[in-house]
Amino acid sequence: MTKTETTYKTLVTGLENGIFTITINRPDKMNALNKDVIEELGLAIDEVYNNEAIKTAVLTGAGEKAFVAGADISEFGSLDKDGGAALARRGGDLVFNKIENCPKPVIAAVNGFALGGGCELAMSCHFRIASENAKFGQPEVNLGLIPGYGGTQRLTQLIGKGKSMELMMTGDMIGAEEAKSLGLVNHVLPLADLMTKAKEILQKIQLKAPIAVSHVIALVNDATICHPDGLAHEIERFGACFESEDMKEGTTAFLEKRKPVFKGK
Repeated sequence: MTKTETTYKTLVTGLENGIFTITINRPDKMNALNKDVIEELGLAIDEVYNNEAIKTAVLTGAGEKAFVAGADISEFGSLDKDGGAALARRGGDLVFNKIENCPKPVIAAVNGFALGGGCELAMSCHFRIASENAKFGQPEVNLGLIPGYGGTQRLTQLIGKGKSMELMMTGDMIGAEEAKSLGLVNHVLPLADLMTKAKEILQKIQLKAPIAVSHVIALVNDATICHPDGLAHEIERFGACFESEDMKEGTTAFLEKRKPVFKGK
């Protein structure tokens, strides 16, 4: 795996076969989110947006215990109302919303605890796969808090009102298999197979038309927020596909009974 040019203190990144791997690297702190991690994740996601060599990305945590076990609570003590709101807004702008709206696929490979901000980080990705030892939860009520990085919205979108209400009000954790049954994760695998599966899925996606994939991301995001113009946006983006070289290549290859070679143009 090749390193990218940016060097991080809290992340390890690598680019191989178009797949950009972002590993949160604070295993002694269960990969907890702090200001440095948020800032560097923002920069890493900027790389995904701006580096043409990056086709897809996978986000995971270092070690075998945690994806991200939550936020670094030690940073909360000095915050007042405005400071807390600013913290949540900054995280959303730098990382969570940026991942959700990324035109390139970003998936989470959840390799252990994904709690609080860690669960929110996983949910901001386009979808999730999990190891058998993964645990998910939004336990903020135990601290007198609520999710602040989009958790109340994304968890409800993914698993429905009743179960999200229960999980956020009790602070309970759920295991990987229950998360799968609820629709929170797509696949559950042994930990040793997790990254292999992530890369297998991303390699399959990379064979598809990048422009079409980016339209899918945008339109599914419209659907999750019940955007009133979602169907109109689909019509517009469907029409836009007809202007792409990829559409011409895809339809020609189909008629010629061969595999298409897409260029993202």
